[in-house]
Amino acid sequence: MKNTIRNAIVAAGLLAVLGASAASAQDALTADTVEIAEAMRSPLYRGLGAIGAGLAVIGGAIGIGMIGKGAVESIARQPEAGGPIGTNMILAAALVEGATLFAVVVGLLAALG
Repeated sequence: MKNTIRNAIVAAGLLAVLGASAASAQDALTADTVEIAEAMRSPLYRGLGAIGAGLAVIGGAIGIGMIGKGAVESIARQPEAGGPIGTNMILAAALVEGATLFAVVVGLLAALG
């Protein structure tokens, strides 16, 4: 019982000391975050965000095109497997489109920020 009480007191003391140092580190981190946010409002970063969104769309279009090309070639070789191939193609295209949409949103948030 004595050890448990002693450990609780030591833990509370450590939390008090570490909490104070974490608060001062948080103030420094907040100042750095404000500087970064102000720098990212510049036209250069907004332009880079828009370019990133455009590249994400181009990459997604290329990926979906390659998925479709592979599916059509596979169905041409084995027409009886057209159903499962088509299902897998749509699933893969949806995953690529989801990742592309996420990248576009991040790029637009950086551009419009």
